[in-house]
Amino acid sequence: MPLPPLENRPCGGRYGDIVQAIGNTPLVELKRLSPKPGVRIWAKLESFNPTGSVKDRVARALIEDAEEKAAIGPGMTILEPTSGNTGIALAMIARRKGYPLTVVMPDNVTPERTQLLTMYGAKIVSSPGREGSNGAVAMALEMARSDPRYYMPYQYGNPANPDAHYHGTAVEILDELDGEVDAFVAGLGTGGTLMGNGRRFKEELGDRVKIVAAEPMPGEPVQGLRSLDDGFIPPIIDLSLLDRKIFVTNRDAVIWTRRLLDEEGVFAGVSSGAIASIAVRIAREMDEGNVVFVVCDDGWKYLSSGIYTLPVDEVANLDSTVWW
Repeated sequence: MPLPPLENRPCGGRYGDIVQAIGNTPLVELKRLSPKPGVRIWAKLESFNPTGSVKDRVARALIEDAEEKAAIGPGMTILEPTSGNTGIALAMIARRKGYPLTVVMPDNVTPERTQLLTMYGAKIVSSPGREGSNGAVAMALEMARSDPRYYMPYQYGNPANPDAHYHGTAVEILDELDGEVDAFVAGLGTGGTLMGNGRRFKEELGDRVKIVAAEPMPGEPVQGLRSLDDGFIPPIIDLSLLDRKIFVTNRDAVIWTRRLLDEEGVFAGVSSGAIASIAVRIAREMDEGNVVFVVCDDGWKYLSSGIYTLPVDEVANLDSTVWW
């Protein structure tokens, strides 16, 4: 009897450097979360990148873009505001390439992120935690303006951020699903994942694909995501590219983070739980087709937050700014 066709590709690969291993992450079907037989939900597992998040793609693009433009010179230091993942990815790549890195980060992030940045050799400048990521952005911009020795890639306004997805993540998804993408869901953060993937999908598939943003409920922060009502819209965001923006609560983000782990074995950060909840909501509205969402990172950086072990109600009522 002939063997069934092999849909999976061989794992791994051969690379000359850890930076080259960024990308080509698994796309995994989540059958237990699908509400209908004709609708398939797919998770792009970005935690398989070297530092465990989708930001590896962005960090590589930011640094390579700076190198191509000769924006980084001798005696200069890379400076970037971050809530964790971008800084960690930049730190790994900068260390491999020999660039010093300073990150500005809220002082109430989980200790895992601080430890990882220190391990990779980054210098950390703390911004007031009560101001969240917006405070880190403001402080970093002022530092860059006052000292020409800093080069700030500025993920919030740098086209290299969405381009990393336009030329990478989206191409992989289209190839993996033979172009059959009906809805794409990502979190509203810097905007890079939504804009880069969304632009590529719209160019390739037109209006048959719906681009959906998961946005935190105003006044109710969700780790890793931002509300457009908080006073700062990243310059790279083009809202006309979105078909829908759907609000998600902190409670739903926690519940779905736990469901990803309990029902599908996907150990993800809480922003991915928020995105998963919206992906399933979109799937319920469809009769058939493929819904793809991005699992931004894994849960290792958030273990100390208690979201995986504490009762859901207890976690959902915590001040979620402590996860920035």
